Amino acid sequence: MESPLLTSVPRGRRTRRVRGIIFLKDVAILGLTAFGGPQAHTAMMLRLLVDKRRYLTSAELLELMALCQVLPGPTSTQTITAIGFRLGGPNLAYLTLLVWMLPAVILMTVAGLSMSYLDKDTVARLVRFVQPVAVGFVAYSAYKIAEKVIHTKTSVALLVTSALVAYFFQLPWVLPLLLLGGGLVTTFRYSKLPRIEHKVPLQIEWSNFVLWLGVFLTAALVGQYTRLLPVRLFENFYRNGSLVFGGGQVLAPLFYAEFVEFKHYLSGPEFLSGYGLTQALPGPNFSFASYVGTLAMREHGLGGQLLGALVGAVGIFMPGTLLIFFLIRFWDQLKQYRIVKASLEGINAVSAGLVVAATFLLYHPLPDTPINLALVAATFLLLLWEKVPSYVMVLAALLAGAVLA
Repeated sequence: MESPLLTSVPRGRRTRRVRGIIFLKDVAILGLTAFGGPQAHTAMMLRLLVDKRRYLTSAELLELMALCQVLPGPTSTQTITAIGFRLGGPNLAYLTLLVWMLPAVILMTVAGLSMSYLDKDTVARLVRFVQPVAVGFVAYSAYKIAEKVIHTKTSVALLVTSALVAYFFQLPWVLPLLLLGGGLVTTFRYSKLPRIEHKVPLQIEWSNFVLWLGVFLTAALVGQYTRLLPVRLFENFYRNGSLVFGGGQVLAPLFYAEFVEFKHYLSGPEFLSGYGLTQALPGPNFSFASYVGTLAMREHGLGGQLLGALVGAVGIFMPGTLLIFFLIRFWDQLKQYRIVKASLEGINAVSAGLVVAATFLLYHPLPDTPINLALVAATFLLLLWEKVPSYVMVLAALLAGAVLA
């Protein structure tokens, strides 16, 4: 016999609530076990959310992935948030985002605190092999992105140009301009794409876009006039989260240019240590923002560093979430337009060029020794082999550092 409490709730609503709870449990499992970045995340989502639970079909999942690749921000995070949105609306989507990102954010905050409070020489010895491994990850990311998106002479030219500009002009505003410029260049090639007849008229709900833009402008203005470091950090992370196409790999050169080269919030080795650790952790690579925020606030004590980690997480994940909420409502109508598809070629080519530049920029702070060169090459080749998980390589590097320390 059902209890009066349960019978007072409509059966359909109760079923949706139970399904939402099961879905959040599955998201938690993914957040704790999904190693290897967006490509590996997609494979695990297909296995758990499609094949086992049947929350959606494989075609629907790939469609959502395509939608999220149109947007700036963390692709796998936006994808799983969009699934939550379709299953249970905004409330379930926000819970999905929280459950998915929380394990990685906590672990990266702990890593930032460890880098601040432990003896720096000891930490440096522990992570000295993680740093060249991280460069190997970036080099592999550059190769894989280029392999997927470079198919024309125009995209080759954009890759080379953006790599050279990003390498020689390490300023925060240069990289977003390159991404926008690349999209503009290939927009003019839209006539080569097949035309879709009988388009459905666009019906756009602007509330989430207005909220995204309002937060963007407010954070910039308040940060400019108050000069408070937490507010400026939030603006920095929110801006990067609003302009990064291509996921965590492209986030690395943007963060390095702004927080290491330009603002000196952390050193090159500290940056590489944190970036390498993100490769060993499950969940979204954008959790790296919590590590950067923790170190940027190190002069403000433990409370300030925890605030920096929170600001980093909220700032980097919020724009992508608001934009996916905005776009998912009319995506089926928008993708009919050739100009949208054409711009992606240039954006993706520039993204590949930024990661190529990041490979060399991130290697420069390291000692130019045969061991470091060998570790970069070995990491690249092992990733190319696709038999050794990324977290195993990072854990092996940490273990080697601990033994030799």
